[in-house]
Amino acid sequence: MIDPKLLREQPERVARNLALRGAGFDSVAYAELEARRKHWQVHTEKLRAERNKLSREIGLAAREGGDVDALKRQAEKATSGLSDADLELKSVLASLRKIELDLPNLLDEAVPNGADESANRELKRWGEPRPAGPDIKDHAALGEALGQMDFAAAARLSGARYTVLTGELATLHRALIQFMLELHVREHGYTEAYVPFIVNSESLLGTGQLPKFEQDLFRIESERSGYLVPTGEVPLTNLAAGQTVNEAALPLKFTAHTPCFRSEAGAYGKDTRGMLRQHQFEKVELVQITHPDHSASALEELARHAEIVLERLELPYRRMALCSGDTGFASSMTYDLEVWLPGQNAYREISSCSNCKDFQARRMGARFKGKDARGYVHTLNGSGIAAGRALIAVLENHQQPDGSIVIPEVLRPWMGGADRISA
Repeated sequence: MIDPKLLREQPERVARNLALRGAGFDSVAYAELEARRKHWQVHTEKLRAERNKLSREIGLAAREGGDVDALKRQAEKATSGLSDADLELKSVLASLRKIELDLPNLLDEAVPNGADESANRELKRWGEPRPAGPDIKDHAALGEALGQMDFAAAARLSGARYTVLTGELATLHRALIQFMLELHVREHGYTEAYVPFIVNSESLLGTGQLPKFEQDLFRIESERSGYLVPTGEVPLTNLAAGQTVNEAALPLKFTAHTPCFRSEAGAYGKDTRGMLRQHQFEKVELVQITHPDHSASALEELARHAEIVLERLELPYRRMALCSGDTGFASSMTYDLEVWLPGQNAYREISSCSNCKDFQARRMGARFKGKDARGYVHTLNGSGIAAGRALIAVLENHQQPDGSIVIPEVLRPWMGGADRISA
């Protein structure tokens, strides 16, 4: 969340920044609540001091054989008043907390201004996009022609927006995950983690999915309630929750393969064909926990790590700087990597790499300490990359006229040495 000190002392600055992403901040209402908080906090402290003083006087009078009845009546009155004041203070604090949790992150000064994705700024391209044409098929047609991608079976099992992969396509999907994990651990210096796929509400609150985006989550209703992870970012970033990390240990770099579950509540009717937008998909996540001075360079590094995956898979892509209106709730600055899909004749997002600065750290209480400084860490996350969309991109970019798929060389060790998939 945003530093409450900024909300109190620089409300106009906060309001101007949030307006760039179409969010509002009622600084008057916040200031009124702050004034009430100060009043009730002072009042409770005064009543608590009075009650404690009376308690001491009652003890002294009792030891000396004096009359304690009058003092007890005063103490009861102070205790009752303290209880009422404490309830008022808790109510005001809850109202302030709700405002603070509902506000998105402040945008970095480098974020381009714009209302929607049309204002996103292209920063670089890599590779030569394969032109679309009458002989180019999309991944759904290719997968079904191979007899290894079955949407009808998935619909019978679970409903819409699910996929069954079999045979070599299922192996290819697994090979992508293995390749990405090995690359990030062996070459990029991340620590691999195996994390729970069910998380509690506190974890989702910490990374910003709750309370605002509950409709996009799959909630488990049982004796032990929880949520299916919407992204590996949640459990990985929360490894720092409530912790104070020694400055010398930073940065912490984690990677993990997780399934991800999203209800896609706001995506009705979008990308209904194929595997582009699913309720269940696999992802290799990258998370960095850094010193505040180093998060800007860490964002560049993290995005580059995701780009290397695409380059090794020989997939053309471009890097986009998201504009103010397209930047996510918890992010201060985001790069999207968009892979070329000839079956759609378009670039499509395959990885989002975000610097959340201290926004998530404040929500989850993640701090650092050193000889000369202490404070909140900065958190970064990115897809390194989404396995399902990587599969789509490999199928469409490496398709052959006979319907076969050439397997990128880096994946062949996990494919038994095979160089292509054929019907």
